[in-house]
Amino acid sequence: MQVQQTEIAGCYIIEPKVFEDKRGYFFESFSQSKFEQLTGITSQFVQDNESFSTKGVLRGLHFQKGEHAQAKLVRVVEGEVLDVAVDIRPESKTFGKVVTTLLSSKNKKQMYVPRGCAHGFVTLSDTATFFYKCDNYYNAASEGGILYNDPSFNIDWILNEEDLIISEKDKLLPVFKEAVPH
Repeated sequence: MQVQQTEIAGCYIIEPKVFEDKRGYFFESFSQSKFEQLTGITSQFVQDNESFSTKGVLRGLHFQKGEHAQAKLVRVVEGEVLDVAVDIRPESKTFGKVVTTLLSSKNKKQMYVPRGCAHGFVTLSDTATFFYKCDNYYNAASEGGILYNDPSFNIDWILNEEDLIISEKDKLLPVFKEAVPH
């Protein structure tokens, strides 16, 4: 397993060692001891989530507030997405930074998104199955979000705006300056 620190403090891209032969492939998608050894992070994951999306579906940018904040280890089981993390921790030296990476069933990369970051993705393939490991339980009252096309981030979602499929709820999210105290 290789771990790469991103521009956001505590946010990592993880590449597992994949063993392939004529039968197919095998890889260890998570090992608590290796994860701790390579990152120093001792998160204990308590909830797994999975979503299925069609091409153009954009989910995000979402986060959980306060004691219900969640760190996530995310990966794509089938398909390809552009995955996005935004540091919304006012005390962080990387506050306001954005990290994007392609996650796919082919590259098998994962992203660890620390607590205090907003997260989202857009499906680039015809379909995608997205898997999340979370270190805290979901709490609806602690939901927060930032508008996906906030001009202060200038995120390139790769697809044309007219090809994006966004929930009505996500279209109404506030911009960064309104969503996060500075």
